[in-house]
Amino acid sequence: MRRYFPITALYLALLSPAAQAQNPPATPDLGTGLLQMVLGFSLILALLLGSLWLLKRLSAPQGAANRLLKVVAAIGVGPRERVVVVEVNEKWLVLGVAPGSITTLHELPRQVGAAQAPSPLPEFAARLKRILDRDNAS
Repeated sequence: MRRYFPITALYLALLSPAAQAQNPPATPDLGTGLLQMVLGFSLILALLLGSLWLLKRLSAPQGAANRLLKVVAAIGVGPRERVVVVEVNEKWLVLGVAPGSITTLHELPRQVGAAQAPSPLPEFAARLKRILDRDNAS
C-alpha cells in the first residue's frame, strides 16, 4: 500500500480544482482551425500536383526520341492485347502488343492524310436521342 501512495497523491494533486484553475482549458478558435485546415489541404494538393507534373515530365520521351516514334492509332482486341499502328521513318508498322511481347504484323508506307474511322459516338448519341424522344412521346 505504501508504494502506491506517491502515485495516488500525484494523481489527486493533478485533479484538484486548484490545479485545474491554474491551467484553464484553451478554447479553440474557429478561424485558426479553419485556416490551418485550408493551408494543410492546399499543401497536400500542391504536393500531389507537383508529383504528377514530375512523373509526366520524367516519363515523356525527350528530344529526338519524341520525333522518331509516333503512335498513329491503337485498338484493343482483347482484355490485355492491342493492335497499334506506329510511324517510324516514313513507315507505318502494325504491331500486335500483348503482355510480354510485341510482334510486327505488317509494314505499310506512310499514309499522308489517312482517313480516320468515324467515331461511333455521334451515331450512339443520335440513337439515344431517338429512344428518349420516343419514350417522352408515349
